[in-house]
Amino acid sequence: MPQVNARFSVLSEDFAANPYRYFSRLREQDAIHYESAIDSYFVSRHRDVTRVLTDHETFTTEMLQVRAEPVMRGPVLAQMTGAEHTAKRKIVVRGFTGRALEEQIRAIHANAAELVAPFLSRGRIDLVNDFGRPLAIDVTLDVLGLDKKDRRRIADWLGGVAEFVTGIDLSPEQRRRCLDRAERLEAYLAPVIGERRRRPGDDLISKLCTAEFDGVAMSDREVTALVINVLVAAVEPADKTLALLFKHLIDHPEQLGQVRRNPALLPAAIAETLRYTPPVQLIPRQTERDVVLGGSTVPAGATVFCMIGAANRDPAAFASPDAFDIHRSDLGTARSFTAAARHLAFGSGLHQCVGAAFARAEIETVAGMLLSLFDNIRHTPGVRYRETGLYTRGPASLCIDFTPARTAPAPL
Repeated sequence: MPQVNARFSVLSEDFAANPYRYFSRLREQDAIHYESAIDSYFVSRHRDVTRVLTDHETFTTEMLQVRAEPVMRGPVLAQMTGAEHTAKRKIVVRGFTGRALEEQIRAIHANAAELVAPFLSRGRIDLVNDFGRPLAIDVTLDVLGLDKKDRRRIADWLGGVAEFVTGIDLSPEQRRRCLDRAERLEAYLAPVIGERRRRPGDDLISKLCTAEFDGVAMSDREVTALVINVLVAAVEPADKTLALLFKHLIDHPEQLGQVRRNPALLPAAIAETLRYTPPVQLIPRQTERDVVLGGSTVPAGATVFCMIGAANRDPAAFASPDAFDIHRSDLGTARSFTAAARHLAFGSGLHQCVGAAFARAEIETVAGMLLSLFDNIRHTPGVRYRETGLYTRGPASLCIDFTPARTAPAPL
């Protein structure tokens, strides 16, 4: 186990290669870890992370004006408070629940069936690059009512937005490239928003264009920011969660067998994947005033990064936290996709992820389909597994071999 010392850095290549091996030492020896290179604090204990995410008066989202707003092209949900936050969050949530969610599940199934079809006869697929990433984009484009023929362009622009938001120490050149992509995405959305204002449909962009706050319709800038907010939040974690779910089940064949025999266990497997390897590893906040946290004083105006992966492996919160166990009694499947979730993969408090129910439906629908199509799932021999990312983290690829169980998905 590596030692945490004065020279240790969460920005190092060693940490990036496998942060999980450092988490227990951070929690025990350096729970409020300071990175002088970026003048930021990293918080790793479950109770401290929960406090940061739920004490909204002390720990604010002020830094998102710098970290997100330039590429979101306006304020995002996490920056809002009070009546504005409640009203706009409700509009977005309505786009991912109820009747809208039922229709989206059918679209998710159809998109997944189309993407997986060419690989069924081959018995081999990269669940990230061949399937998960394009699926996450297609599904989100359907929700927004955007044309899937533009997937590649949107994915490229979105990559720049995500790099800006999740980059810890971007160079001036990287910032310029990210901002250029964000501007291109904004220019693409402008005529779409204009059209939806004139002729609204059932998609989420139309709902945003026709909704009112305090009796006034949202401006194009506000709608653009929320659309890009939804794109990043829906696309970034989805392919990572799906691939990580399959990796863990393949690595634990007895649990894979149990999920196959009893599909009702699949939501528990998804919830445990979110706890064990959350796709969003860092959530930033800013201190409103000097505050004592975990026995250390953090000054006013400081950036604080909540280490979700470390908090989710805290033995003070979960028994045997470094074990993947879909039967654990201290997680609770039913609450794992709600505001009562004990794991912190969706954040916590006022700004908890609005798409938790949608994420569950998407991963459950797709994973259930793949498990029905693939028998004898195993890692492709000779392919090195590698995870990447400090802010968001997931497999660079997940190549698997399988024996086709059928030639096409069953109808939904």
